[in-house]
Amino acid sequence: MRATQDQLTRRDGRRRMFAAGLLAAVLAVTSACTNDGGGGNSPAWQGGGENAPKATATITGPTADAKDVPASTGIAFTTKDAKDTAVELKDSAGGAVEGNLAADGGSWLPKGALKYGETYTATVTATGDDDRPAQATSTFTTMAKPGKQVRISSFLGDGQVVGVGMPLIVKFSRAVPEDYRDDVQRRMTVTATPAQEGIWHWVSPTEIRFRPKEFWKAGTAVSYRIQAGGLPLGDGWYGRADLSVDVETGPAMIMTVDNKTKRMTVTKDGKVIKTIPVSLGKKSTPSSSGTLVVIEKLRKTVFDTMEELGPEEGYRTKIDYAQRLTWGGEFIHAAPWSEGQQGSVNVSHGCVNVSMKNGAWLFANTRVGDPITVKGTERKLANGNGWTDWNMSWAEYVKGSALPYDPDAAASPSVEATPGDTAETPSAEPTT
Repeated sequence: MRATQDQLTRRDGRRRMFAAGLLAAVLAVTSACTNDGGGGNSPAWQGGGENAPKATATITGPTADAKDVPASTGIAFTTKDAKDTAVELKDSAGGAVEGNLAADGGSWLPKGALKYGETYTATVTATGDDDRPAQATSTFTTMAKPGKQVRISSFLGDGQVVGVGMPLIVKFSRAVPEDYRDDVQRRMTVTATPAQEGIWHWVSPTEIRFRPKEFWKAGTAVSYRIQAGGLPLGDGWYGRADLSVDVETGPAMIMTVDNKTKRMTVTKDGKVIKTIPVSLGKKSTPSSSGTLVVIEKLRKTVFDTMEELGPEEGYRTKIDYAQRLTWGGEFIHAAPWSEGQQGSVNVSHGCVNVSMKNGAWLFANTRVGDPITVKGTERKLANGNGWTDWNMSWAEYVKGSALPYDPDAAASPSVEATPGDTAETPSAEPTT
């Protein structure tokens, strides 16, 4: 049955889930019943006779009596001459399913994945200026629970407070084929209070991130939801569950390091609150210039490069107040051995060296996700070497979306679900 369903749900070789707006058609054909909303069909109404209501409604997907419908399905429909439209979805026991109309007025999405192997009846009611309703109904059955499911996880968990440069990171346990990514994005919603422009960007086939056009505003409440339960993800694989995460940004702590002055300037909510002498990477091991984000914070750790660099150049050093910036091993950290050079000479292996006192102050005042921009060094930051979302221009970032960017478009319907586990992050040898 799955092969037959795939054939029905593809058009022009592309996978689409609903017919209009945020959703593309589940089925490429149109089939629905139209009646007067009073329980009986009227040929005169259907034929446009005198007694017909002004408005009309047609359900375009799922079609009547459809089988093996993905549990992620929404209701796609068209109306004509309608001033008001309502959608109702009920299960076989008559229980109502909660959902939302899309902004385009031509589709409706449940708040969560539907049950597997359940029969549902959708009713679309359109009311025209004459206040006479026209209805369309479609009864369909969802597919059995699939055996091949893709796990979807969030790097962040509910309730975390992060820096204003923190990207929202969602990972998939299996690569999402390119021609399915637009369907995934249609099911991804970010709500920010206060509202801010932003877009999703595919970092790889297994990872997608979201960032606003500018840094998050301080104290922003951010909710992101992915309605992927039962969503087809290619080759017979389906999303395992929906995902919902709520986080908040802290103060706008922004660090800027200038190699010319060997100083770090720290601003909080736009005001300079501290200037710190630094020592960056020496010419043979320069620090990376670009905009980075604090990835993790380690109060005490050990930098060990003996295996990587060998006994002649490698080292094993205890480190305090370490804040990772790149996967390649660049950190901000306390370096008491270079305090005499901080502010005047670069002597590190690529890290941003600060004094013990300043390292402790930074560690106490920064969060994961706080941005730092390094300027004027001999090496440019390589995109992908850390959370380098802010090292790309907005135009570049937009190109990573599987959907066209429309800043005026309404948000997708919300999804209520459970946050996934923390995604794994790659490790790398530190520098000093």
